[in-house]
Parts: sequence; structure tokens; C-alpha cells
Amino acid sequence: MPSSFAHAVAAVALGPAVQPRLRPWRLWVLAALCASVPDLDVIAFRFGIPYTHLLGHRGLSHSFAFAAVLAAVVVVLFFRRTPQRLALWAFFFAATASHGVLDAFTDGGEGVALLAPFSNTRFFSPWRPIEVAPIGVGRFFSLRGLEVLASEFIWVGLPALVVMVLLLVWRRRASTAGG
Repeated sequence: MPSSFAHAVAAVALGPAVQPRLRPWRLWVLAALCASVPDLDVIAFRFGIPYTHLLGHRGLSHSFAFAAVLAAVVVVLFFRRTPQRLALWAFFFAATASHGVLDAFTDGGEGVALLAPFSNTRFFSPWRPIEVAPIGVGRFFSLRGLEVLASEFIWVGLPALVVMVLLLVWRRRASTAGG
């Protein structure tokens, strides 16, 4: 898996696609959390749940169905009175779903159950340039962790920056064309 840092960066990069009148810090914090939540499934290892089980690592919590439900919960809890609820749902869905998609681009693990609970088939991208991050804080803050961060900067950070800039340019052009 990419680290929580990479997942958060990818999600935050999508922020300019959403109405900027909303409090950006709240939007970005929630997007970063949505993008990181799927990895809470590593606790399954403590309970003896195998990696490839539906509730195992990169299982149900990494699926598009989970992303849809989590996005709905976030919108109901934090944006109930906001008129752009559908756009926000789409944003938080994309932020959460980006987690499983990014994991499919890593060079480790046993695949991602993107279609769970309807199928436990595990998917990988045919191209897997992102180095898989070690599980555990102690292992992450090591030389191996630095190698992973360098890989993530190249394969997640730079593309996220490009996406963010393009969305900001698009937003600016849309606002000047309409006003």
C-alpha cells in the first residue's frame, strides 16, 4: 500500500473540483481521512483474518461500495445543510475510492477487492510502479520508509500536484467565463 501520506495527498489534490466557498480545511481534512480510513482493515491481522478474506486487508474497506457508503456518511454528518451534497458525495467517493485504486498500483500485496462485497476478486494494475509501504509505524520510519516516500513522491505526489493545478485552472476559467 502507499502510505497514509500518499493517500491523503491524492485525495486533497481533488479538492479544487469542489465548490471553493466551503471551508477548504474541513474539506481537505475529511478527504484525507476518507482516503486513509480503508487501511484500518490491517487490524484484521490481529484477529487472525487472512489477507484474502473479504474483511481482510485490501478487502471490503478498499472497495467502491465502501467508498460510496463512507462518502454518504461524511456528507450526512458534516454537510447536511450544504446545497452541493451530490458534488460533495462524488468528491468524498473519489477520495475514498482513490485508496483502492492507488493500492492496485503498488508492487506488493495480494491485490485489491475493488468490487467487494459483490466479488472478492483481487485486482492489480498491469503497471505497478509504487513501492509498497511497510505496515507498522516502526517499520515505516526506517530507510525502507524513506525509499517508499521517494517512490510516492514520484508516482503520487507529482501527478497529484499536476491534477490539483489543472483543477485550479479549470475552476478559475469556469468562474471567469460565468462572471
